[in-house]
Amino acid sequence: MNVKMADLPGIGKKISFLTAEGSMICLIVHHTGKRELYFFKDADDDEADFSMDLTGDETRELGAQLLGAVFQPVDNDKMKIFRSQIVMEWVEIKKESPVVGKTLEESEIRKRTGVSVVGIFRKGEVIASPEADQKLEVGDTIMAIGKSEQIDEFERLCEGEAV
Repeated sequence: MNVKMADLPGIGKKISFLTAEGSMICLIVHHTGKRELYFFKDADDDEADFSMDLTGDETRELGAQLLGAVFQPVDNDKMKIFRSQIVMEWVEIKKESPVVGKTLEESEIRKRTGVSVVGIFRKGEVIASPEADQKLEVGDTIMAIGKSEQIDEFERLCEGEAV
């Protein structure tokens, strides 16, 4: 990334960030404290594709987020290891399944298979992070996460095969 700074006499400073893709972000910081952010898909364009005004606090918060104050991405090598071991799958509960009519707690899915239930898709609705007292119904599609062999066990359980 290429960064350029220029004085704007009587106004303040202009800071331009040129990306490897040829885009540009310009930040105009006025002497009054006003800040304007401009986005150019093509750095050679005269008119911005998008612009917005920011307060000083908003600018500092944006900067903090860009620096990773709240969220740090996972190292790519660690993510490859994680992805090779963890699987997320959507599995439908069949009427033969022993978990039908039971709550998540009663069904002991985690104890029996090792997977974690992170969501339920039921009749066009999503139940995210379902509680332990959530009953399971025929036709529910369960979003489960676990190791590949655990997901296989869970699929057998949802089909009604002995686990």
